[in-house]
Amino acid sequence: MRCVIARFPFDLTKSGVLESMKGVKPEQVIGESVIIGRRTYPVKQVGQVITRQDRRDFSVGEVLRAMTQLGFTCRGLPRAAVPTRVLSPLQKAAAMLGHPVTV
Repeated sequence: MRCVIARFPFDLTKSGVLESMKGVKPEQVIGESVIIGRRTYPVKQVGQVITRQDRRDFSVGEVLRAMTQLGFTCRGLPRAAVPTRVLSPLQKAAAMLGHPVTV
């Protein structure tokens, strides 16, 4: 499959990506990721290995699009936890005494 990453055309195949990533130890995943084989890699690491370019030269979206088209499973950013309501000490005391807590 022909795709453009960082304004350069690449002919990528699923087997070629698998071969390129063989023996590459995955870095810690903080953001978007790609599952290649049985390992989960950060998108920027995959892009760097398959394009041999600096990570600053391409975007996450370019690599995600290419990996998705090749049939790899891609995961987005983890969803943020729902913020819990924090009570002030006065509100906590009122709740402990059985009075309704006002916002």
